[in-house]
Amino acid sequence: MTTHIESEEHTALRSAVSALGRRYGRDYLVQTVAAGKPPTELWSEAGKLGYLGVSLPEEYGGGGGGITELSIVLEELGAAGSPLLMLVVSPAICGTVIARFGTDAQKRQWLPGIADGTRLMAFGITEPDAGSNSHRITTTARRDGTDWLLTGRKVFISGVDIADAVLIVGRTEDARTGRLKPCLFIVPTDAEGFHRHPIDMELSAAEKQFELVLDDVRLPSDALVGDEDAGLLQLFAGLNPERIMTAAFAIGMGRYALAKAVEYARDRSVWKTPIGAHQAIAHPLAQAHIDLELARLMTQKAAHLYDAGDDAGAGEAANMAKYAAGEACVKAVDQAVHTLGGNGLTREFGLASLITAARVARIAPVSREMILNYVSHQTLGLPKSY
Repeated sequence: MTTHIESEEHTALRSAVSALGRRYGRDYLVQTVAAGKPPTELWSEAGKLGYLGVSLPEEYGGGGGGITELSIVLEELGAAGSPLLMLVVSPAICGTVIARFGTDAQKRQWLPGIADGTRLMAFGITEPDAGSNSHRITTTARRDGTDWLLTGRKVFISGVDIADAVLIVGRTEDARTGRLKPCLFIVPTDAEGFHRHPIDMELSAAEKQFELVLDDVRLPSDALVGDEDAGLLQLFAGLNPERIMTAAFAIGMGRYALAKAVEYARDRSVWKTPIGAHQAIAHPLAQAHIDLELARLMTQKAAHLYDAGDDAGAGEAANMAKYAAGEACVKAVDQAVHTLGGNGLTREFGLASLITAARVARIAPVSREMILNYVSHQTLGLPKSY
């Protein structure tokens, strides 16, 4: 699936990443999940080939591209059955924020390793009582001499066990107004007072989820990323790429499921006719393809706007892309399982585990209802109910 709006370089990147993904495939991911391990081999090879760092600056070992290129990498790995969830987190969120707002020292310390896959950073924003409301974050940072002391709790933080540090969203008090404002801190996972607890998930994924407890974690002054007063601007510099990458994740998964269903519908014959010849089977698969393609177009638009520096335009498009991709993915997976009938629930065909995985794109990193709120208020200008 290539599009005429993509450059030759992007088409070539798709092809190369797709080839890597197919060498690993769904079986590799299933085996790593069963073994309780992260997909280290694929992550390392993708890093050595330069795919993890395509969006990061060349001077720090990256490819000098943008979220457009990184979203292609994730989508194609997903379409091959081997998506890397931490692509959303380490290079897309953390790498982007550090590249845009970090000090030279922070960039030198983190970006080369994030780009080649030898270092990994997780991202901590979600809290037990705040959910999607970043204004209710209670993790606070207070000054102690030149140091910071960070206290709070986070939940559903991916990949903490394999991360060198977590980019934590906390809040500091504005000396002028007394109000709390969001700030970003790099917190090493071996810091004193940093505690992690795995969350028992029904979801089958190579990346584990954690609850974090930060108990007066002492950080040096240079743990703060960016300007203490920039607040939401810096935060959304990471959250817009997160939505775009989640959309790419969903589109890749939907494409994988759809391809399996199409292959089955071509080969499976009942009463001497392939079931794919029947419109009751063919039309829903065609609709799923159309929805995935439409979601992909909006994802490309969002990535283009973000890479062009249009943060406001990218915010709207990224939310729409995430919404469309989440819906398209869930429908594609559901239709794929339904096309295979009983076989769709067997381990042999590997589609049933995608039923729960597909829902992630509807729920995270922000629910579809919150996206509809955003479009209602920001795009349509309707009043708020909250």
